[in-house]
Amino acid sequence: MLVFCLSFSLHAQQEMTSDELFQKARTEAFDNDNYPEAIRLSRLALEKSPDYTDIRIFLGRLYTWSDQPELARQEFEEVLAKNPGHEDGSFAYGSLEYWNDQSDKALQIVNNGLEVHPKSQNLLLLKAKVLKDLKRFPEANTTVNQLLKINPKLTEARSLLQSIKNVSANNEIGIDYEYTYFDKRFEDPWHLAGIDYSRATKIGTIIGRFNYGNRFTNSGSQFIVEAYPSISETFYAYVSGGVMISGSIFPDYRAGFSLYANLPASFEGEVGFRMLNFGGDNTWIYTASVGKYVSNFWFNLRTYQTPSNDRVSQSYSLTTRYYFGGADDFLSLRLGTGISPDNESNNILYNDGNPYNLKSHNVTLDYRFTVKNSNIFFISGSLQNQEYQQNTRGNQISGSLGYIKRF
Repeated sequence: MLVFCLSFSLHAQQEMTSDELFQKARTEAFDNDNYPEAIRLSRLALEKSPDYTDIRIFLGRLYTWSDQPELARQEFEEVLAKNPGHEDGSFAYGSLEYWNDQSDKALQIVNNGLEVHPKSQNLLLLKAKVLKDLKRFPEANTTVNQLLKINPKLTEARSLLQSIKNVSANNEIGIDYEYTYFDKRFEDPWHLAGIDYSRATKIGTIIGRFNYGNRFTNSGSQFIVEAYPSISETFYAYVSGGVMISGSIFPDYRAGFSLYANLPASFEGEVGFRMLNFGGDNTWIYTASVGKYVSNFWFNLRTYQTPSNDRVSQSYSLTTRYYFGGADDFLSLRLGTGISPDNESNNILYNDGNPYNLKSHNVTLDYRFTVKNSNIFFISGSLQNQEYQQNTRGNQISGSLGYIKRF
């Protein structure tokens, strides 16, 4: 009886059309995770229709998913031999080589496909990933921007563009200035100016920054070094250290570290710490954040936690960016509570003795845009309602502007 049933099933499959076999193979692969059966059905379909390109590409993908790259290559090469630059065939073959650490070959395959389909979103996105893997960051950046002009709402491209920027700033020199007015606490405004230089290296971007400030009618200066080393396709880090050069309005020393992870579905996670020293004990601040790209938007929720002997100071912020171009073309709105150690204008408040007793609410609006790709301008305004004594509040209004030259 069993032999009869098997014989009947095989006979029925022989009578099925190539389209019916193709559909059944897809069901076995996607619904039942039965790749061997899907491969058998796909090969049977190709016996009936040897030139059925979609089935041959699907068979190549099945071999790819089954860790049989040589068999996959045979199928993809046959497709591209008959249909040079075939869009889906180039994408499938390029993906295979990219996943198998053959990025040079993957780039060649993808470029051949783009010669025939220059606006293919799949091929452009894969090309950008391959170029990033090859550490050809300027070309990767150009490719993603080209893709975003075709589809500005492509979330994965937006996320990739930011990750490329984090590990490859090329050469940049920037200058900025911030003015802060107090309605109650201080009679004199605060001034903060900075100049920085960043350079892309084999390990990631390294930034040197010099700050000059005038607060409480006193002046001071500070030097900071920051780096964004690339660890893998998934992880990169932020490392920083700074020292006060003169005056007493900056921390004597500061340091920081964060580990970032590029997560599935265009999420990004971060955990890390900051340390500030004002000549006495170190103040340790722990931070965590989660970010998410959705179409043209980026959302980020961040917290800073500052433990003490009997309590923990908590700071939270929610940032929303709307991108209207590349990674440096956006409007940003940030709502927050508490003090941020990464804000050079306000981290002096950690030297108040008991910063965790102070309550603060703030809102910041940023506008950033590029001109001819190599010129970046930004302007920012913020309002902070700060408790500087128990039950005594004042408003702090800040405005800043800056310019970055990329070369």
